This record gives sequence, C-alpha cells and structure tokens, in this order.
Amino acid sequence: SLPPLPQRDWTDTNARSKELWGAFWKRANERAPVRLNTNPRVLLLNPEHNTRGITYEQYMTDPDVMGQGVLEWSLWVRHFLPGDHEHGLPEEWPIYVDFENTYDAAWLGCPVHFRDGQIPDTTPFLTDDTKTLLFDRGLPEPFAGEWPERFLAFAGHWDKKRREGWTWLDRPIGPLLMPSYAGTDGMFTAAVAVRGAMEFCSDMLLDPDYAHTLLEYLYEAMRTRMRAWRRKFDIPIPCDDFWLADDAVQMLSVEQYREFVLPWHRKLYDEFATHTRRGMHLCGNAQRHYPTIRRECGVTQFDTGFPVDFAAVRRELGNNTIVYGGPKVSFFLTDDPAPIIQETKRIAESGVLHGGCFVFQEGNNLPPLARLGTCEAFYKTAVEHGHIPRG
Repeated sequence: SLPPLPQRDWTDTNARSKELWGAFWKRANERAPVRLNTNPRVLLLNPEHNTRGITYEQYMTDPDVMGQGVLEWSLWVRHFLPGDHEHGLPEEWPIYVDFENTYDAAWLGCPVHFRDGQIPDTTPFLTDDTKTLLFDRGLPEPFAGEWPERFLAFAGHWDKKRREGWTWLDRPIGPLLMPSYAGTDGMFTAAVAVRGAMEFCSDMLLDPDYAHTLLEYLYEAMRTRMRAWRRKFDIPIPCDDFWLADDAVQMLSVEQYREFVLPWHRKLYDEFATHTRRGMHLCGNAQRHYPTIRRECGVTQFDTGFPVDFAAVRRELGNNTIVYGGPKVSFFLTDDPAPIIQETKRIAESGVLHGGCFVFQEGNNLPPLARLGTCEAFYKTAVEHGHIPRG
C-alpha cells in the first residue's frame, strides 16, 4: 500500500524537467539532470509498502500480481521519488514483464531460486563433468522454455485486458515496453551464471579454448534470440540508443577483457546499434574498461555503479562522453542526510561536470528501504551544485 498521494499540480515541474532534458541532449543544459533508478523491488522488499506480503515467487508467476506491482511502483516513482523525471498521473501507464536479472540465465537453463527478502537468483548448472552440455544441446530456441513462454503468456494476458478496457486510476494501461529478451545482460555475465564465477575464471586460465568456445556459443545464442524478439515486437535493427550490460567483466583485467569479451561486445554493437548514443551499463569496479569500450565499441554513454573515480573518468573519456553516476547506494539507507550531501558536493567538484555530459544518480539502483528524505537531500544538493562550467 502507498500513502495518500500528494495533492499538487505537477505541470510546471514537468515542463522544467522536459526543458532540462531537451537542453541536455543539445549540450546546452545549465545544470546536470538528476535521476534515481528503481524497479518494483523497492516496494516488494519493503514491508512498509508490501503490507499484503506478496512474495517474488507470486509476483513472477502471476500476471495480475506482477501487473499491479508494476503499476503501483510507477505510481510511487511519479509521486514520491525526487528527480527530473515526469511526475503525476500519466496519459497511460507503462507496463513491462519484470523477471529482474534472471532472464538470460533462466533461458539458458539455470534454476531460479526465490529466497526470503531477496530478489530472485539463479545457480550454475555446468559442472566440470557437464561443461559441454550446452554445446551438445545446440542453441536454445528464442521463444522456448519456461521463462520466455511465461513472458509471452503475461504479455498476452495484459494485451487481452487492454483490449477489454484495462485502466487504473482512470488512466489506460499502455503497450508493453521493450522485452528484456530483446537485449542481454552480457555474454561474460551469462558465462559466469551458467558455469560459476570461480569455475569460469579458472577455465580462462586452464582451459582457454573452452572459455572462448562458451563465449562464442553465448554470443550466437544471445544475438539469435535478440533478433527474433526484436522482429516479433517490431524493434528496428539496428537502432539508436542501444544499451548493453556485462557486469561480471569487473572480474577481468583489461588484457583478459580484450582477449575474451571485447570481440563479442563489438559484434553486438555493430549488429544492433547505430552510431547514435551507444550505451554500456557496468556495475562494480569496471572503470578500467571504459576507455577500451569507448574506443573499440564507439560507446558514448556509461551507466556506472561504484567505486568510480569521477575526475579520472572525465579525464579518460573526454568531455563529450555521457556519464551517469553518483553516491553509492549505501548513502541512501541512512536517515542522516549529511553524508550524502557531502559526497554529492565532492562529486560535483571533481571535474566530471565539464562539458555538461553528466547525470547525477545513485550508484547503482536504489535499494529497498532507501530513505526518501535522504533522496530529497541528494536531489536538492545535486541541483544546487550541479551547474555546468562553461568556457
């Protein structure tokens, strides 16, 4: 359940936000925009909001439970979360199938686990004795298996409800947002998911031929699936604003990344992305890879986590590369706003604002139990100290 909605007119706020983002994309913004990345877990894993005790297993196996959860999360974001995003009731509600970060691994065959107080997770299934199992099976079918089939069932259920006049708070529900299966969280991250982190890193050292073969297999599997899902949902190939992620590359040296992973990243960008605003999301300690990805893949925007040296990022990537980043998420879990105010000021003074290509955010993904008062302090500090130095 949510508290009563604030009774206010968001018209002027939304107009200013729209103007700010328009100026940002033209490199004419006077300050850095501010956003906070969230997903429905902020409500599902917060007992204050999840008063019905909905579990993630219920959420991910019942389309009506998920649909309502996504709608309530969207309402919360639009009325309670500070940031330069659109506020208030929308013309139509966005809706998407939310399998969290399990979708790649589950599609490949990893078992999905639902643990109390946590988002769903998967465990590896390729042991030393079965490490070639995926090769023996061949490439998985793009739409086959428990999780893709459930995705399509959820989408079909919602589409039927829409045709029958599905609304919430007197606003219609819009069409399905881009399916997760039309993208990927990365081949190396998938390799770690199916084989295990220690096991696959050992493979790279002790059996590099196998490691290369598994990554090539995963690339072919992902690209085949992505093409099929993009055709089904009328998503152009290539497209502007193509984003890729591969969080597990934080385990690799620059040399290992270049040898094992970069060739597949480059192929995905070349196939699915135009040269307009290519993006890469990398959580964790992955900053050493940014220059290589910028240079070799033509990526011009990086969504960061922590730790990040923002002064070094700006020096290494130049003033024309967009960087999304900010205080690490633990700052948002304290009632005292002083630490996040100090950290936000420190980041603003690091030099990362030069060129105007910076967006303040949490690093990375706002956790459940984040304090809204602390989020507000972050937003106000970023607005006050986020002015772009020109000239």
